[in-house]
Amino acid sequence: MTGDETAGVAIEPGLERIVRLGVLWCAVAPAPGADRALDAPLAEAVGAARGGDVADTSAARALYRAIGVDPTKTRPSSEALLRRVRRGGPFPRINALADIANWCSLQTQLPYGLYDAAAIRPPLVLRRGGPGDAYAGIRKDAVRLDGRLALFDALGPFGNPTSDSARTMTRAATRDVLVAVFAPAAVPRERMARVLDMTSARLAEYAGGAETRRWIS
Repeated sequence: MTGDETAGVAIEPGLERIVRLGVLWCAVAPAPGADRALDAPLAEAVGAARGGDVADTSAARALYRAIGVDPTKTRPSSEALLRRVRRGGPFPRINALADIANWCSLQTQLPYGLYDAAAIRPPLVLRRGGPGDAYAGIRKDAVRLDGRLALFDALGPFGNPTSDSARTMTRAATRDVLVAVFAPAAVPRERMARVLDMTSARLAEYAGGAETRRWIS
């Protein structure tokens, strides 16, 4: 594996030429009413997306093609959200933490993963899934990972650029989160740093967030 092992991240050899991964760890303490505070900025973001004011979908699609997945059949979570709101569907309101991650993903058109850090058992590894690798999705059947990009910890897989696992989903009691942003390797580190800056700032403003560390491949 390659990567910064001290930060709890490793990448399967060869994937570093395909994937740019940004990881953010934050302590959070959403205040009462945090969801309502997001009403206005989320409505503005949805209006902008419907008007075409978002990043294009090419980066996430390029990542999927590079790992052998047809993005028109299995869509990146960022593009699936964009298609939903452009068709007139509502922005999916879940909780302040998930809403912030989805807001950032909608605007950047990069797939986000949001996890309860307390449910993760190091080491953290990004690799392709093998035969039999799967996890229970959030409000979904089993998410199968054979040949697909996925995050693993000591307990097994828990997230990929399409959908996250029920095991590590955030809840009302979540106080530490791990945010992962997936992009093709061609995305500059500087862009990924700006994406993490924006995410950290929004977690701070709307969820009492305090960044504890970050890592970019």
